[in-house]
Amino acid sequence: MTPVGRLHHVVYDTPDPMASARFWAELLGLPVTYASADWVVVAADAQHSGMAFQLAPDHQPPVWGDPARPQQVHHDVMVDDVAAAESLVEALGGRRLLSPDPTGSVWADPAGHPFCLIPRPSWAPPVAGE
Repeated sequence: MTPVGRLHHVVYDTPDPMASARFWAELLGLPVTYASADWVVVAADAQHSGMAFQLAPDHQPPVWGDPARPQQVHHDVMVDDVAAAESLVEALGGRRLLSPDPTGSVWADPAGHPFCLIPRPSWAPPVAGE
């Protein structure tokens, strides 16, 4: 199959691009590779695509489980140890969300974007070793 294009950035609206970028940079262990007043990028380096955060002063965050304000997009973040990761996410400013699955670990970043912490699949190398 011949691709039409290649994923560049996944872009999120946020009232504070730098705060959102710092949260995700710390969570994923990646640097902020570009920053302006209204656009901040987190990626492996300046020559890689990643996550971008754009200023949206009137941003209304999704409300987990509310079809009137759906999640829009979310990340599954693989971790070696879900319980250990939860305390680190909370320390970074993440907020736990209620999950319909009682074993799920659903969180929101400081701007309200939902994401899930998932146990690292057996086929993936350890996260801590990266």
